[in-house]
Amino acid sequence: MPACIGAVILPLSGLLLSLPVGAEVKARSCGEVRQAYGAKGFSLADIPFQEIAGEHLRICPQEYTCCTTEMEDKLSQQSKLEFENLVEETSHFVRTTFVSRHKKFDEFFRELLENAEKSLNDMFVRTYGMLYMQNSEVFQDLFTELKRYYTGGNVNLEEMLNDFWARLLERMFQLINPQYHFSEDYLECVSKYTDQLKPFGDVPRKLKIQVTRAFIAARTFVQGLTVGREVANRVSKVSPTPGCIRALMKMLYCPYCRGLPTVRPCNNYCLNVMKGCLANQADLDTEWNLFIDAMLLVAERLEGPFNIESVMDPIDVKISEAIMNMQENSMQVSAKVFQGCGQPKPAPGLRSARSAPENFNTRFRPYNPEERPTTAAGTSLDRLVTDIKEKLKLSKKVWSALPYTICKDESVTAGTSNEEECWNGHSKARYLPEIMNDGLTNQINNPEVDVDITRPDTFIRQQIMALRVMTNKLKNAYNGNDVNFQDTSDESSGSGSGSGCMDDVCPTEFEFVTTEAPAADPDRREEDSSATRLGHSLLSWPLVCVILALQRLCR
Repeated sequence: MPACIGAVILPLSGLLLSLPVGAEVKARSCGEVRQAYGAKGFSLADIPFQEIAGEHLRICPQEYTCCTTEMEDKLSQQSKLEFENLVEETSHFVRTTFVSRHKKFDEFFRELLENAEKSLNDMFVRTYGMLYMQNSEVFQDLFTELKRYYTGGNVNLEEMLNDFWARLLERMFQLINPQYHFSEDYLECVSKYTDQLKPFGDVPRKLKIQVTRAFIAARTFVQGLTVGREVANRVSKVSPTPGCIRALMKMLYCPYCRGLPTVRPCNNYCLNVMKGCLANQADLDTEWNLFIDAMLLVAERLEGPFNIESVMDPIDVKISEAIMNMQENSMQVSAKVFQGCGQPKPAPGLRSARSAPENFNTRFRPYNPEERPTTAAGTSLDRLVTDIKEKLKLSKKVWSALPYTICKDESVTAGTSNEEECWNGHSKARYLPEIMNDGLTNQINNPEVDVDITRPDTFIRQQIMALRVMTNKLKNAYNGNDVNFQDTSDESSGSGSGSGCMDDVCPTEFEFVTTEAPAADPDRREEDSSATRLGHSLLSWPLVCVILALQRLCR
């Protein structure tokens, strides 16, 4: 007896009679549905053995069905949970990228600072001995403030560095003039001459530019990784609206109620449901992409002129060069200070010393570029930046791509190659409505999800604002500016002329990385060779003479 869906056609005495097949549908078994439903972990007590009338259904088509009211409620909740898990799994890559890379960069920068401080301490103990150890807190305070800035402390880098050089001038001025007694007021007067006399040559100006820009870039980049991590974690935890839950249930589990548990949704049908459910997440994309672009720009700075590794590794050599400048200019500096601050009083009970102590080590081990530390897990900044740039590029447009990524999953839809034998929300057939565009406003005519386009998700809007603020910080860092402490002086732009030394007696062979340099490698080679020359210059006779004079104060 031939049959078709919805009617039975019987040939009888030359006539065709069309009969409803209600009795036949009622008799259809729910065995497949029971098996699939039980596999989800639900009790089979909820499900009938044969189809029943579907007037009680609130979401699925009210036709003969294998679903009771309790089943529809449970499957509705199941569709919500599966959707939440799908979004979280699909965004796993971007979340782990920011979590793991933040940990790696933070570990690297912290260890880089620790290594730089240890390197300076070891070198200065060998080079200056007791003189350094008696004044080591000046250098310890420098690194303490650098660490505090990096970890988010309210530190003005330029003022802090100016204070370091002023304090160092006060200490060294006493050491090169041990025959005098200096009051606190007098030393304060001395420090005021730091900028005018440039006792340390051009080192403070160049180092301030390098350190400031490198630390701003490093701190802001790590803050960007933190913001990216937090936004990705928050956005991946979705809270579907009632309208979205109804659409998810209809797409994922109404086939169960129709006795078609193995039939998966049509791909385009899935896209419209996901675009409606994730409309607000898609609106995050524009600001997210701008944020990623800003991160990539700062990453390029970290590879080039703002490379904190190339600044911190040889910082001991640079500071030692500044001390050399001060020693070689000591007579001119002292004369100028005495002229401006007045003649100091002689030190009481001064004893002269004619030879340096035997344990004072005047040998200086030059900076060796091959000993550059490989800090966090044996890596370098260049390798870290290359890796994160690749990952960041892959994370662009991640939020607007969520519907496509989810619907591409073979466990979710029938795929693009099976457009006829798929669930279209009503039956197993082709899905005809057009695919909606991305974003909230484009869901006004979404045929699957009831979306209120007049009420943007406030939570998503908060994440958009957080990204916007961070992008602004990154843009400032790219230009070498801290949003909290933007410097308007000429030094911040690297302008200025002259060596900054008195009577042109400063050594000129030691060059530094300029902030305008297009890449870091040539500058590093220049620093390496200059540092080696510096090692030989420190053995010069003028230094020995100065050391002999300095020892008088220690005795």
